[in-house]
Amino acid sequence: MSTTVVALLPDRGVVSLSGTDAADFLDNIVTNDLSGIRVGEARFAGLLTPQGKILFEFFALRTEEGFLLDTRADRAADLLKRLTMYKLRAKITLADVSPDYGVAAAWGPEAPSIEDGWCYADPRNADLGWRLIVPRAKLKSLPGQVVPEALYHERRVALGVAEGGFDYALGDTFPHEANYDRLHGVSFTKGCFVGQEVVARMQNKTVVRKRVTLVTGPEPLTTGAEIKIGAAVIGTVGSVAGPHGLALLRIDRAAEAADKGEPLTAGAATIVVDTAALDRYRASAAARASAP
Repeated sequence: MSTTVVALLPDRGVVSLSGTDAADFLDNIVTNDLSGIRVGEARFAGLLTPQGKILFEFFALRTEEGFLLDTRADRAADLLKRLTMYKLRAKITLADVSPDYGVAAAWGPEAPSIEDGWCYADPRNADLGWRLIVPRAKLKSLPGQVVPEALYHERRVALGVAEGGFDYALGDTFPHEANYDRLHGVSFTKGCFVGQEVVARMQNKTVVRKRVTLVTGPEPLTTGAEIKIGAAVIGTVGSVAGPHGLALLRIDRAAEAADKGEPLTAGAATIVVDTAALDRYRASAAARASAP
């Protein structure tokens, strides 16, 4: 691609944290390690329930004042309430600044140059390019070719990058099932955070049998279609981009079906599960079986 393109993401909101305790406060409760992060850098992270399920996911962008959290717009108010609940005596100020700031995604040969706002590399996958947080008044004058939001989602589907609310239910999904361990969304070395014990157990003692996985059919897939082996439902299609889709499914059952030559279907279509995902599951299961 010779031209950098920009897609506005109207479904995203922004929550701000500022104050002397902002970094320590956030680092102590979210899945990723925010220590040492520099101004202008961002990390992908989640805030979990005590039982280890993802309540909120976001990009934590370091600013001179603290952090800006790029999150789902329809969850921004609830995220603010949850952070306020954890605030206690921390010296921080929290605010939903979604009315003031918009979010966009960009990809191409070079990062967009903006004078007002922030542009940072998408920490989940370098091929996704960059994300921008800018004053809403500047959204119509961003550099680059503006393209429909759908092209961004087509790109992340092709790269196998899931997003909460599209590909799995927030409040009912573990980080490993959403591939946080493969999208640089969780630290296994930083110490405690909300839900950390469950996440550590899944990393160290469990074969993860359900994940969001790339699937492909011979024709356009349909969001919400059940994935079946015969009459048995093993998953559901989330985001789609033509014949490609992301599906939260029982990867162990899909691997077993592939080994037996049994077809998987989504609606009337026979689908194929990403072979790399199946191979990773088989390797994980074999390693766990041989562990002392």
